[in-house]
Amino acid sequence: MKAPRRITPKGLADYLDVMSQAVFQSGMSWKVVESKWPGTQAAFRGFDPKRLTALSEPEIDALAQDTRIIRNRRKVEAIIGNAARMLELEKAHGSFQKYLRSKPSFEELLRDLRKQFKFLGDMGAYRFLYVVGEKVPSYEKFCASHGIREAAGH
Repeated sequence: MKAPRRITPKGLADYLDVMSQAVFQSGMSWKVVESKWPGTQAAFRGFDPKRLTALSEPEIDALAQDTRIIRNRRKVEAIIGNAARMLELEKAHGSFQKYLRSKPSFEELLRDLRKQFKFLGDMGAYRFLYVVGEKVPSYEKFCASHGIREAAGH
């Protein structure tokens, strides 16, 4: 597995898109998530947090049954909840990036991300931070400090 491509987020939708990949990957193969991602982006309205948090219950029901995505209602609801939390953190800190940079250490940020967002474990949070261009320890150091066996060819 090679390192994921890094991005420069232009807004909350970019952060939510990357975080949602980690949410859907939880318990799944990256290949499955990647193969469905274009349809997932369309189904989730480009991951615009304001649009997602405004969905009605029937719209959420339809989204949870949409064949373009990995159909897991708990993860769909988690992504909508994560969108709402991102909006709250952006408002409280002035920007989501400022929230990410408000913690004094990587480990504190990692713990806070896991507390603030649903279906986001250590590896998902690490990948999220790496992809959105935040400072993270090397993959090798991260795995060693978290008791994770490294994936071959990372």
